[in-house]
Amino acid sequence: MKSNLARFRRRAFRRVGVRNAYDELDEEFAFLDEVLRARARVGLTQAEVAKRVGTTQSAIARLESGAGKHSPSVATLQRYARALGFRLEIRLVRVRDGVRRAESS
Repeated sequence: MKSNLARFRRRAFRRVGVRNAYDELDEEFAFLDEVLRARARVGLTQAEVAKRVGTTQSAIARLESGAGKHSPSVATLQRYARALGFRLEIRLVRVRDGVRRAESS
C-alpha cells in the first residue's frame, strides 16, 4: 500500500506549475539534504551544534529546514560547517544544454 504522501505527491506533480516550482528548488533541497547528512554523520543534535556555533537550537532548525525570510550568510554556513568538523566549499558550476558539469579552473 502506497503512503498518503506518495499518492499526494504523484497527483500534485501532474500539475505543471507544481512540478516546475519543485524543480526550481531542487538545488536548495539537495544542499539542505547534505547539511542534514553531515550533522547525522557526526552524531550531533541541533542543540549541540547551536552551542558550538554560538546561537540557538531554533536558529539551527531554521537553517536546516530552509525556513525563514533570508538565506544564511556564507559566514553562518562556515560556522555551521566548522562546528561539525567540516569546511564549507562553494563553487560555480557551468550549465550547458541542461547538463551540469563542474568547470575546471
